[in-house]
Amino acid sequence: MVNFKEVKKGDYLEMAAYSLDLLQKILSAWQNKEGTQRELAKRFKVSLSFLREFLRRYRETNEIAARAQGGDRRSKLKGKEEELLKIIVTEKSDRYLRQIQEEIKECQGREVSISSLSRTLNR
Repeated sequence: MVNFKEVKKGDYLEMAAYSLDLLQKILSAWQNKEGTQRELAKRFKVSLSFLREFLRRYRETNEIAARAQGGDRRSKLKGKEEELLKIIVTEKSDRYLRQIQEEIKECQGREVSISSLSRTLNR
């Protein structure tokens, strides 16, 4: 349990996900028209913005479970692309990342993000 008196400005608090049981109760109340979105948010002690986003996601996907967070952070630069990047940087060290990105696309036919190039070069 978090003691909010000890929390300082700028501290990061990790929020727990709402339980599927609570989400099911919210959805059931909304489907039975037991109140406005604002009233339901107050009744179930969730923010109005969360409730609206939850209902929008439910209408679009017909699922109540939250989507997975994060993603695959492995580099798309593998083998040939990584070797090409090393050659480009060694031979033409004054190139901008955007120029390197375009050259990899021309040579390998593969799009690589600027951030991926930056992470690879920082390793």
